[in-house]
Amino acid sequence: MTTATASSSLAPRSAQTSLKRARILFDAGNGESSSTSIDGANTNGQSSNTVAPLTAATHAFVPPLFDSSIHKQSVSRRIKSFYPSEVKNLAFQGEEDEALDAASGSKESATVRAVKELRKEALERLRSGEDVGADSSLGAPSADGANGKLVLHREADLLKTSSGSGASSAVAGDGALVLAGSGKAAAAAGESAGKGRPVRSGGILVERKDNATTIPTPTWHAPWKLSTVLSSHLGWVRSVAFDPSNTLFATGGGDRVIKIFDLAKACVAANDALKITLTGHISPVRGLAFSERHPYLFSAAEDKMVKCWDLETNQVIRHYHGHLSGVFALKLHPTLDLLVTGGRDAVARVWDMRTKHQIHCLTGHDNTVGAILTKGTDPQIVTGSYDSTIKLWDLAAGKCMTTLTHHKKSVRALCQPTFENTFVSGAADTLKKWTGKEGRFIKNFTGHKAVINALAVNEDGVLMSAADDGTMSFWDYGTGHCFQTSSTVAQPGSLDAENGIFAAEFDLTGTRLITCEADKTIKIWKEDEHASEMTHPIDMAQWRKKCIAEAKRRF
Repeated sequence: MTTATASSSLAPRSAQTSLKRARILFDAGNGESSSTSIDGANTNGQSSNTVAPLTAATHAFVPPLFDSSIHKQSVSRRIKSFYPSEVKNLAFQGEEDEALDAASGSKESATVRAVKELRKEALERLRSGEDVGADSSLGAPSADGANGKLVLHREADLLKTSSGSGASSAVAGDGALVLAGSGKAAAAAGESAGKGRPVRSGGILVERKDNATTIPTPTWHAPWKLSTVLSSHLGWVRSVAFDPSNTLFATGGGDRVIKIFDLAKACVAANDALKITLTGHISPVRGLAFSERHPYLFSAAEDKMVKCWDLETNQVIRHYHGHLSGVFALKLHPTLDLLVTGGRDAVARVWDMRTKHQIHCLTGHDNTVGAILTKGTDPQIVTGSYDSTIKLWDLAAGKCMTTLTHHKKSVRALCQPTFENTFVSGAADTLKKWTGKEGRFIKNFTGHKAVINALAVNEDGVLMSAADDGTMSFWDYGTGHCFQTSSTVAQPGSLDAENGIFAAEFDLTGTRLITCEADKTIKIWKEDEHASEMTHPIDMAQWRKKCIAEAKRRF
């Protein structure tokens, strides 16, 4: 008898317990003060209807989550708790739902239906002129209408709402919508009207959020043109360097020699522009650098040798032994008597210029070190490698500080300006600009789709990138605007494939650009003195379109 009684009362007890829990957890009750106990008796002494066993059994196995009203209340509470900023966006999201529902009739989950109902209610309140934040299902009414705060909406919704709301709304001159509000809102609206924005008194200002991309204004630069062609080397010209006085420049090539030219005479193609030819390497010369404090010229070649030349006697006075393969890059420290070289053995070696001793062997790259930068402040050494990474090194400790893995192709070129602490890296995928201290990514210079072999920047903020196919792009360093694209022309007698550029450098004044090319020539470029902003204006329409497209793209 006891078992039968327990089994017969199980369903009503379970059903009423679930409903009671639902009322407590989801606040789904009708707000009455009376509550029902588990056994069906009213705690206040009032009579209560006993739940039918069949109905109770049915409700006992249906979770309260599937009660549409309870679930809608739960969803609204979650939106208010976790996404408070989305409360005012429900209105224009509801308009999107109307368009989607008209186009498709797919099945939806209970949560999606509840959210759409909330959006629809918010949209109806907006169209009727009520305060968007005053939603009882989302908790307490918003204080935006009372305090006169700005409510943000899209421009399209504002236009549609202003055309359909009649006398309850007005549209300001800049596309802002005014809805009915309280006295404080009218004061806020009056302040906006005093700033030149026509607003109806007694209303609040509803304004769209400005998501427009900021378009930087590029600095105008004159285009560059070819000035002089020097034919002196018997092989590919692979490296170039200027002396500190800006009177000489040296080039090294695949003919294993180093040639030193007088810059002034070379610019006018004088016959006596070549000063001297230095021989001593047995492989192509890949790196050159003049010392600012000594009459020395340093050279690195694919014969694993790093040499120091005394320019007063034109002889080799030091050798730096240690590389296990060809040396591809060479740089001098700007303030210390240090020499940094990198090559095919995937390491960068730091040498004492005077004692010829190796101070550090910077290991960590997985492929050839193809480009090096040196600075007077930390990180004092930056290396780019064919493993598509860039490393920033602590010179005192000889350890890597940061590794940049943004590039997808081999990093073959690095350059840095003198007017700010940043640097640019070049690879076959794109050019990237970084901060000099932390190595934080700043922006991409997109558009030069080729294998970038050389980068150079001058004091005027002109960045030049030269590629393996002979193409050159000139950029505004500050904004990344490409103001000129050109291509070198192989000299007569050369193959069309021999129009690649291997090295490039601006002179110290920034008015001359020297490129070392695969057709065995040295080309000198200069700015077009007849160009002006009238003859060569900036294409702002194309620049704006490019900025907007890049802002929408994820790199």
